[in-house]
Amino acid sequence: MTFARVVLLSPPFAELTYALPDHLPEDTWRIGQRVVAPLGRGSRVGVLLAVDEPAPGQGITVKPLVWPLEHEPLLPPAHLDLAAQIAKRQGAGLGQILAGILPQGLRTTQARIRFFGEGKPVEHRAGSLAGLPAEERREFGRLWAAGRAEVRAAGGAGPEADLCALAGDPPWPVRPAAHAQIALLEYLLAHGAVTRGKLLAALGPPAGRALALLSERGLVTVRPGDEAPCADPAGECAASPTFDLTPDQAAVFAPLREAALSGAASTHLLFGITGSGKTAIYLELARAVLAAGKPVMLLAPEVALALKLWKDAATHLPEFRRHLFHGYQSAGAKEKTFRELSENLSASLIIGTRSALFLPVERPGLIILDEEHDASFKQDEGLTYQAKEVAWYRASRAGALLLLGSATPDVKSFHAAREGRIPLHTLEHRVGGGTLPGVELVQLPQGRVDGNLLAPRSLEALARVVERGEQAVILLNRRGWAPVMYCLGCGATAKCPHCDIGLTYHKGRERLVCHYCGFSTPFPSPCSACGGLTFLPMGEGTEKLEEELSGILPAGTGVLRLDRDSTRRPGRMEEILDAFARKEAQVLVGTQMLSKGHHFPDVTLAVAADADLGLNLPDYRAAERTFQLLLQSAGRAGRGTAPGRVFIQTRDPGHYCWEYVIRADYAGFYERELEVRRRRRYPPFVRLGLLRVSFPVEESGGFAAVDTLGAALRQAGKDLGVTVLGPAPAPLPLLKGRRRFHCLLKAGDWQPMRDLYVLARARGGKLRISLDLDPVNML
Repeated sequence: MTFARVVLLSPPFAELTYALPDHLPEDTWRIGQRVVAPLGRGSRVGVLLAVDEPAPGQGITVKPLVWPLEHEPLLPPAHLDLAAQIAKRQGAGLGQILAGILPQGLRTTQARIRFFGEGKPVEHRAGSLAGLPAEERREFGRLWAAGRAEVRAAGGAGPEADLCALAGDPPWPVRPAAHAQIALLEYLLAHGAVTRGKLLAALGPPAGRALALLSERGLVTVRPGDEAPCADPAGECAASPTFDLTPDQAAVFAPLREAALSGAASTHLLFGITGSGKTAIYLELARAVLAAGKPVMLLAPEVALALKLWKDAATHLPEFRRHLFHGYQSAGAKEKTFRELSENLSASLIIGTRSALFLPVERPGLIILDEEHDASFKQDEGLTYQAKEVAWYRASRAGALLLLGSATPDVKSFHAAREGRIPLHTLEHRVGGGTLPGVELVQLPQGRVDGNLLAPRSLEALARVVERGEQAVILLNRRGWAPVMYCLGCGATAKCPHCDIGLTYHKGRERLVCHYCGFSTPFPSPCSACGGLTFLPMGEGTEKLEEELSGILPAGTGVLRLDRDSTRRPGRMEEILDAFARKEAQVLVGTQMLSKGHHFPDVTLAVAADADLGLNLPDYRAAERTFQLLLQSAGRAGRGTAPGRVFIQTRDPGHYCWEYVIRADYAGFYERELEVRRRRRYPPFVRLGLLRVSFPVEESGGFAAVDTLGAALRQAGKDLGVTVLGPAPAPLPLLKGRRRFHCLLKAGDWQPMRDLYVLARARGGKLRISLDLDPVNML
């Protein structure tokens, strides 16, 4: 009997030993295949890690595997190695990492296998094959070995697999008493397109009738799950114009092309001011590497930027096969792309966000991270990873070029370049001879001021832009209509019951929403403290700013909004960007989604409505992030023939950050920031880790357990050479019903932090503990 080692893709995520069954030939089983493995009274999907494992000890009964879920391995050896490295870094199990990498549909036993024998094809759910008679299993095994069987996607056809999605944005024409309909609409708004089965499982039987009614009224679309999720987005948003490389670009391109085609792994940094044509270099490098027969991965931090790169690639590289992969896509679309890349070994261009790094692309020749400084390249929930580290590891194993590009590089990346550890390539001029826009500070009054968020100076400039038929972008990194709802009856603010954080009023949805846990409640609702119904909205978000500008600007002036709320409906992000590119609107209001990468030649004014947001957060990167956000936002103006202007509204015009933004002086800011970090022992001069500790709010012994753990960690830290600061209450001390504490770790290397994490897990008892190496989110 031959034994195999399998890691499960669902709890308990264990590595277990199984026997190979006698109804399939031994050479059927391949390392990297997904397999159906029995566990308890059911079955799970796992990944085959090894064959010819040693026999277990005497008296141990070993169950046989049920069936493979593909003829050829889904995961190549390099992918298994990548997952093992991430597991080691995170102190997690391999099964947990693989479960985070694979799309949901590839982790379920609901996949169906169709066998083509004599007569009509026979189809079975993969998990049910173990219950068939032995003779029937052997016959199906013969058909499988002969290549006369196929695996169909999880769920297959049928109403349960139908994909449900919003057909319109809030407010929806639904009666307030239609609770089931409202719950369904809110669920789709929060989760995007989901299958009918998932929707009914989450909302219960009343959702079935509600879905039918909303579909009849055209408020929700329902289509077969195996249908294409959307049209090819190549035609949705405006592409960059055709180009020839300028002399500056050609001088940078030549050494990068040589590095990309050399077959030797290397990392390079492309530092180019906004509008200097970094995208043109990305595309020409991709052309050279694809022509040499190697895949290319081109990644962006935001979906909107990925869609823009997709359009550019469709325009400039139409002869090459392309794949788009990002988090807003349906589960079926993600699974389809994963399968196609696993089965197709020809050179392809993969464009997407950070999760595209885990696609099974064999030996990529080029990996590009555009806007490499962006915090969105770090995933800090679920499967935690830093995309730059994953990209570096993939490039190093494949002998590829990893190119990091930005107008405002991460301080650590620029430090590595200045120290000579990675080559630096610089673009100092805008394409077409344009100049960077002039930047002006506009002081906002301290405290609460009634009236518009935009100062008179900004409104005057905006009116002139509209009058000339030009366009403007306005950055306000705060969603919703009002971030605080103040009860006039008792003075309390509306707070989330699970997080103790203020609820944001979303006027279009007529709801108060927690932006951290997703809790929402209708508005108006009685005050939880006094039962009153009279509230004063305080502060402004993008929704309110959009509404105010529509009332202030001349009639007929189009105002669009780009934020997470306005782009939840599938395809809506592309619609907004495309409409603004066609000049159907003159003003685009949005969060940081609009600050990077977009090329709108008619934009001559950029306004940062509340530039102080984020500047004083408890995060050593606060000044760096503010500088990067504002310099990137300023770069949206003046990219065409007309000169651009930028207004930065602030209540603290004396802050040192502004002088560098006004001069677009990245090097000056870098030198000052580096000196601050050297004095305070922050990266790049030390390794930083964050231990997150939490317990349920009802746990009476939680505080004492945290204190006991902290004392143990501080003592162990002395022995391991790790500076332990805390535990201290997190900046958001109550989140999702859990009290949260942070322990900041500083050391010269990562391993001592991992050792401390192992100790914390061993001594933490019922505390929930996680380790975030090189943390990006300090809240």
